[in-house]
Amino acid sequence: MNALKNAAPGYRWVVLFVFSIINAVMQIQWLTFAPVAREARLVYGATALQIDLLSMIFMGVFILMCIPASYIIDTFGIRIGVGFGSTLIAVFGLLKGIYAHDYTMIVISQIGLAVAQPFILNAATKVAGCWFPVDERATAVGIATLSQFIGIICAMIVTPLLVTQNAEGAYQLSTMLLTYGIISAAGAVLLLIFLKENPASQAGAGGPEQRFKVFEGLRHILGLKDMRYMLLLFFLGLGMFNAISTCIDQICQIKGMSTEQTGLVGGMMLIAGIIGAVILPVLSDKFRKRKAFILVGMIFMTPGLIGLTVFTGYIALLLSSFVLGFFLLGACAPVGFQYCAEVSIPAPESTSQGLLLLVGQISGILFIFGMHRIGMIPSLFVFVGFSIVGIILSAMIKESPMIQDQKA
Repeated sequence: MNALKNAAPGYRWVVLFVFSIINAVMQIQWLTFAPVAREARLVYGATALQIDLLSMIFMGVFILMCIPASYIIDTFGIRIGVGFGSTLIAVFGLLKGIYAHDYTMIVISQIGLAVAQPFILNAATKVAGCWFPVDERATAVGIATLSQFIGIICAMIVTPLLVTQNAEGAYQLSTMLLTYGIISAAGAVLLLIFLKENPASQAGAGGPEQRFKVFEGLRHILGLKDMRYMLLLFFLGLGMFNAISTCIDQICQIKGMSTEQTGLVGGMMLIAGIIGAVILPVLSDKFRKRKAFILVGMIFMTPGLIGLTVFTGYIALLLSSFVLGFFLLGACAPVGFQYCAEVSIPAPESTSQGLLLLVGQISGILFIFGMHRIGMIPSLFVFVGFSIVGIILSAMIKESPMIQDQKA
């Protein structure tokens, strides 16, 4: 069997566990204010745009920090790279809690947390590559992806419960922000204690000594036809998800949904993504197929997107959201990340994942502006056309040679 499995038969799951915790914490810190935007406006005396800015900071900073973060992870390893990111999460998470009533300090803290984000998000395939054999890597990336969804759902559900009111009826965010700060620090401490480099990953196929440096890896990735297809696929797919999830309230409002119904339509997409991330990457590893699962994901997410575009009934929108989330978030994202890590070898894993996330962030911003420009529903029809392009792109890629060569 694979040397990595023999070298670390159990500890690889400890590494994945602590990485998943900090991954979930990162999502909570990102979306802290999204479910309590109205309360936050009252606390800080801020405009809606100023509160939205607290989440939008993450998109802009990611674009700036994506390549530097991948460089640090690939040059110095996951313990240094992810450890640095988790330290930033602890420090700025606590600062956000301590200075909960100071909007300027909240902005500074969000910038610090945004700098930490690519050090966590870009490392999932690197952690899988260092610690897991080939026939478990999509599963490992799927679990890391699953932890992101759990973090998002926790932020949406738990945050409103932690917002308190004083005797005069004024909202208080300090309990919620300090709680999240303490959780962030605890998650960082766990990661710094238990996250290690795997010495066995220094030998054999795909070992770090055989890998390109980051910028050499970038040139290599952009020179691969399959990677160019996948970058375009993630530009469309991840960009559509970012735009739809950001504008879901406006989409559902047009269709006559209440605020509570809108929350459930958006939440259903994430719940379906969790279920898909548990099932589909495991099947991809079991059957040693990557292309087939990416293609199936793109084909079957399309009816969900069509339903979200044309249906107006609440139940129909729930079902459409479920289908879209199950196949887009459950198959295309984790299996696609791992496929790209495999076909782009000897480029570093975090470089390929960082590029995929980068193009998705750029397209997400562009698509959001486009939706406000041409309208929500017309934009969804455009997205349906994009999904058809995505099906064609996923059909054009070749299967991963690494997963085909893997022997039971």
